[in-house]
Amino acid sequence: MRLRPVTAPLLPVLLCTVLSHLQPACASAVAFYDLPERRTILGPDNVFAKRDSDHHHHHGTPLLVLNETEVTMYHASTPPSYYTIDWDDHGHEERHPGLMIAHGIFMSLAFFVSLPMGIALRSVKHAAHGIVTLSFYGFCALGCAASGLYRKLTPNMYEGAVHRTQGYLVILVAVSLSTLDIIDVVRRFVVFIRGSDRSFKLFWRSVIKWEDAPATGPEYSGLIADEPEEFESAKITRDSLELQDVHLHGNDGEESRTQRWANSVHRHQRHYSLTSEHTVFDAHSPHQSDDTLHDAKGRRGQLVPKRLLRQVGGIVFATIERSLVVMGLIQLLIGVVTYTGGCRENYLNGCLAHLIKGGIFWSYGLLTFARFLGSYADLGWAWNRSPSGSKYTAEFVESFVIFLYGATNTWMERFGAKAGDPFTTKQIQHIGIAVMFCFAGLVGMGIESKRIRNWLVSSTFASISHPSELPREAVEEPPSYAASFNPFPALVIGVTGAAMAAHAQTYLFQVQIHSLWGNLLVAFSVLRCFTYFFLWLGPPKSILPSRPPTEALGSFFLACGGLVFMLSTEEVTIAAMRRGRDDVMMFLNVAVALTCCAFCWTLAVVGFKGWLKSRSQPPVTYRNAA
Repeated sequence: MRLRPVTAPLLPVLLCTVLSHLQPACASAVAFYDLPERRTILGPDNVFAKRDSDHHHHHGTPLLVLNETEVTMYHASTPPSYYTIDWDDHGHEERHPGLMIAHGIFMSLAFFVSLPMGIALRSVKHAAHGIVTLSFYGFCALGCAASGLYRKLTPNMYEGAVHRTQGYLVILVAVSLSTLDIIDVVRRFVVFIRGSDRSFKLFWRSVIKWEDAPATGPEYSGLIADEPEEFESAKITRDSLELQDVHLHGNDGEESRTQRWANSVHRHQRHYSLTSEHTVFDAHSPHQSDDTLHDAKGRRGQLVPKRLLRQVGGIVFATIERSLVVMGLIQLLIGVVTYTGGCRENYLNGCLAHLIKGGIFWSYGLLTFARFLGSYADLGWAWNRSPSGSKYTAEFVESFVIFLYGATNTWMERFGAKAGDPFTTKQIQHIGIAVMFCFAGLVGMGIESKRIRNWLVSSTFASISHPSELPREAVEEPPSYAASFNPFPALVIGVTGAAMAAHAQTYLFQVQIHSLWGNLLVAFSVLRCFTYFFLWLGPPKSILPSRPPTEALGSFFLACGGLVFMLSTEEVTIAAMRRGRDDVMMFLNVAVALTCCAFCWTLAVVGFKGWLKSRSQPPVTYRNAA
């Protein structure tokens, strides 16, 4: 049989990740080694290599003992690293592990303590936001100083690594956001100096706390920047009247009286407009004229773009600010890789795939736990009724991310393969999963579309000759319409976990590790289905977070599975076997411990933000359902 050389795909998984914008951060963190060209390997192992590309997995019985000869056939020997100098080579004179520990502690305090606190304080415009921001930069300065000393006192053990450069770029992004804050503070200070009232109270509120000074005096009566409050009240009144009309429609004794009363209110409702002085008047007021109405339309047309730009700018600013926490996590992973000397040469592809995908599942688990605690309740994403009437459900966002991953990864699995090369088993496996992601995500988005839902129920009314004669109860939405019960995101994650649990590996320890995190993903999928089952029996009626316990368990399994996913790289498992650490229980216990720590951090961040919100808003008394 004629054997062909095996071509390793170049970064197939990295380019297909959902967080494609994180790719440069991960790819540039490792050394830029030129991957050596694969050579033809004669013998039975070449069949497996051809079948499974660079993974060289045996599809027979997994091996129990590490075969160093086979490892060196596909990978270069492991070079010394910063870790080996600091902890293994006790006779090395240039050992300074304390500086590296200090660097890790200070940077973790900056990105995982000060930064989340600053984001929470900004959300309520707290005066302490500036102090926390200064602490963030203080920790960054101490961390950079410790790292600089460590580099001066330690030889370079990772040529081409750019962890330091990327760290400075992340800090530069933070400085850019702080520059915008400083410009806004200066602007407010100038306005305060030019104003007539220069009291300390006004300075504290307008400059330090970023609050707009309340306009006083009769000349400012009714002055508005957005829609008048009276108009909002009229909208609420009209909506409440429509709801009352729906509920009272079935009562024949009060139907006509209610309709006459509602129609009378709608006819006599005041219509508001803006005059040239931005003052609220009745639309039928004799004070208005064609000139003032024309001027009002022009000014209102100017207000709309400004308000839209302000909203878009706020969304972009908040997105970049919150992404700094994700950048901190990326830098943490890159720092661990650089310190331990991993992800070199032929290990690069698998390392990036496991770190990026595992990091996504890890972050997704933390976000799911935050949803359980009550985050995003204003959008209806905390298993509650949306108080703001958000158009997009959490399931729609999940389905969109899944679709985006599948749509990109389907075409990227062949990157690096030459024209005419046959599809390997690995490529078929990953392309099949990508196609599942693509179409399952598309189905999930379609289910969440209200327009498509209306199309689906149109056939029901088409079969009825006189739909108007049906009683109101027959056409009311079922209680299950109040929430989203979309199982496709959970289905995709569950099938992915089941498939990866059956992934063929060379060694038994690798099989056990893959089975572990695959089963953890399956557990999340099952618990998410239980969440839908219980909520189907009793859909949420309150705007308060319902906190289903199945979501707390599911989020833990998802985050823990993502962490084990990151630890299941070929390089890590081989290193564990070399050191006698190939124990599945040890890996699981470490992952569970780190996940518990991360959940405590999530609880602290969400709880701190909730505490700030409770202090900045009037107290609310909740009605006891019991």
